Amino acid sequence: MKPKGKYPTITVGDFYTRYSEALGMTLLGSAAGFDRIVKEPTINRPGLALSGFFDYFAAKRIQVLGAAELAYLRKCPPNEVRERIRAIIRRRVPCLVIARGSRPPKHLLEETEAGRISVFQTSMVTMNFINAATLALEREFAPTTLEHGSMVDILGVGTLVRGSAGIGKSECVLGLLERGYPLIADDVTRLRLIDSRHLVGTAPDLTRHHMEVRGVGIINVSSMFGIRAVRVEKVLDLIVTLKDWQELEEPDRIGLNQQFHEILGIQVPHITIPVRIGRDLSRLVEVAALDQKLKSMGQDSAKEFNDRLLNSMQRKP
Repeated sequence: MKPKGKYPTITVGDFYTRYSEALGMTLLGSAAGFDRIVKEPTINRPGLALSGFFDYFAAKRIQVLGAAELAYLRKCPPNEVRERIRAIIRRRVPCLVIARGSRPPKHLLEETEAGRISVFQTSMVTMNFINAATLALEREFAPTTLEHGSMVDILGVGTLVRGSAGIGKSECVLGLLERGYPLIADDVTRLRLIDSRHLVGTAPDLTRHHMEVRGVGIINVSSMFGIRAVRVEKVLDLIVTLKDWQELEEPDRIGLNQQFHEILGIQVPHITIPVRIGRDLSRLVEVAALDQKLKSMGQDSAKEFNDRLLNSMQRKP
């Protein structure tokens, strides 16, 4: 069952714009096929398809031609090359990528131009390109969702601070920034599920590196606190909800019962901190994050204290 969230798509043009430099790609011919949609986050080598076998052909994927495919095409008569390429084009593949910086047969470029299929050339070795492009596509296709809350990196613990309007989130995050912890996102955090295991948080493009402070307005965090005060993304490790003291029936005083909050099918550790006049919220969130870091290393302070308490009670006559 897929986790709930938004599953984005990417066009060939967007893929080229975002990853051409990282993948060493250049465009051969026109951009006629830039509006085609890449529908699967993996790469396919159409070796069998070039020989005429189309059973189980992965037409929704980007097609890469390596040394073996190009050597096969060079041995085929020009008319046969055209027919092989036309057969692939009829399956409406997103685009073709020529690996190793090789120059494809001119008949291939003519047919892809007529079929409005973009052809790219990469300087990378075939398998290296497949691995790198697959990782890039997996990030693009990862399910995403938006969470209302500000995210901060507290000594490697990605912490999402949530709470109702006016509860003190901005003041809390400002206090954490003054302690030297970098901001990931303010008010709204975009979370992306990676490898079905990790949630990676980042800021929407429009608000990245900026923060709204009630009574002050919008501030540029990197300009005010320095470039070390911001990070582009971070794995989410902890969710902290700030809640008015009076709205809580009985605050947890020991912390034995670990709470979780589910996002995109991932159970994220969650705690609720009561808000009351005079409490240093940024310090409390900092301590909660450090305690979570200890738990991830196998040290649970609440459990250790409870075990000591039980042992003490058993020793008493």
